[in-house]
Order: sequence, then structure tokens, then C-alpha cells
Amino acid sequence: MNQEIFLSIMATGFVVAFFHAAIPTHWLPFVLTARAHGWSKTKTLAVTAIAGAGHAVFTAILGVLVVWLGINVDRWTGSVFPWIAGGLLIAFGFFYLIKQARGGGHDHRHTPPGAHAHHENNDRAHDHPHSHKHAHAHTHANNYPPEHDRARPDQDAARTAAPTTRVSDRAAILGLLALLTFSPCEGFLPVYLSGIRNGWTGFVLLSFVLAAATLAGMMLFTTLTMFGLDRFKLQALEKYESAILSVLLCGLGAAIIVLET
Repeated sequence: MNQEIFLSIMATGFVVAFFHAAIPTHWLPFVLTARAHGWSKTKTLAVTAIAGAGHAVFTAILGVLVVWLGINVDRWTGSVFPWIAGGLLIAFGFFYLIKQARGGGHDHRHTPPGAHAHHENNDRAHDHPHSHKHAHAHTHANNYPPEHDRARPDQDAARTAAPTTRVSDRAAILGLLALLTFSPCEGFLPVYLSGIRNGWTGFVLLSFVLAAATLAGMMLFTTLTMFGLDRFKLQALEKYESAILSVLLCGLGAAIIVLET
């Protein structure tokens, strides 16, 4: 494959993966969960990076199947393959265009793990003074010393709060990892297809592009949001993701047909 064409494929792949990662469903759940659990910025970014890596790895695993099939088809079809690859890319483009016309942008709806736990913790914190008052009145009615009455609730809270927080954090982190890991960047799979002529070397290079763009998008927008620089509106990007993918894939498919045949 012409080197200039492959560089164009890599650039298109970066744009596809970056804009996919810029969609709020790929970073907003991390910010909301971090706020609910009181995570530091470092911990939030670390969880985001791990989830982004899992997202890219799972997409690459699916890409292995695409590349394997493509290489075998290329052996059978020879000079006809650019028409097949380009035609499939344009077909994918029209699929996303139809999806957009039907109102189907990015249809994921991620609920931040731990949000309910946060509200439950707030409810417990709200209810605790009430129950403490009853305990306080009861203990004084039974002539408990004031020192003993003051110590017991604090000791009980120390025994119960720490394990609950650890379990809650663990569940939230696992939920976020699963959220992204098993939600592949499906728009990148046609990009793998377009680089078939470069074999497994092309697959590895495109996988690095996928990982770099995914992590860059997720980390950037997570950081901006944590620092309060979230005034920009990315809902429009989420709404028109399918149209953007349609334009990119159709253009890439046309380029392969024109320049490789």
C-alpha cells in the first residue's frame, strides 16, 4: 500500500477514535463517580486511563478478526481488493448516515457507578443525627455516663464506615472499567479494514493510533471537567457522531478506490 495512503488511514483513525472518546459518555461518568466518592484527581485520572486502555484493547481484539479475514480475502481477490475494501468503507459510511437520519447518534446511556451509593450514604448521614438523638436520650434515661454516650457512636461509625467505603469504591471502579472495556469503538473497525494491505504491521500501528487517540480524548476531557473548564458543549458531537463517521469513512473508502486501483 502507498505510504501516503496509509498515513491518511492513520490520521483518519486518530480522528475517529479521538472524537469517539470525546463523547461525554466516555468521560463524564468518571467525573461524576469521582465526585460521588470523593476521589482525588490523580485517582480519577488513573481509573480513566485504565478504562481507556481496556476500551482500546477490546476494540483491537475485534480488529484482529477483521484483519485476519481481510488478509485472507486479499489473497483470493488480488487487485480487486481495493474495490472491496473501499466499497465496504462506503457501505459503512452509508450505514452511519442512515443511522444519523433516523436520529441515532451515539446511543450509549451510561449511569455512573456509585451514584446511588452516594445518595444512600448521604441519606445515612442525614438519618444518623436523628438516630443518634434517640440513642442519646435512651442512654441518659438509663443513666449511662455522658462520656460513654459520646464514644459509642464514633466507635460504631469507625467500625462500619471504612469497610463500606472500600467495597463501594471497588464496585464503582469495576463498574467503570466494564462500562468502557466492553463497549468497543465500533467506528474504528472499518479503519482496520482499510489498512489490510499493510498486514499485521499495519494492524499494530493502527492499534497504537487507537490507544493514543482514545486515551488523549478521555484524559483531556476528564481533566478539563475536573478543573471546571466544562463550559463547552459536546452534546452536539454526541448527537452527530454518526454523521461525522459517515463522512470520514466514505471519504477514506473513495480514496482507497481511486488511489489503489
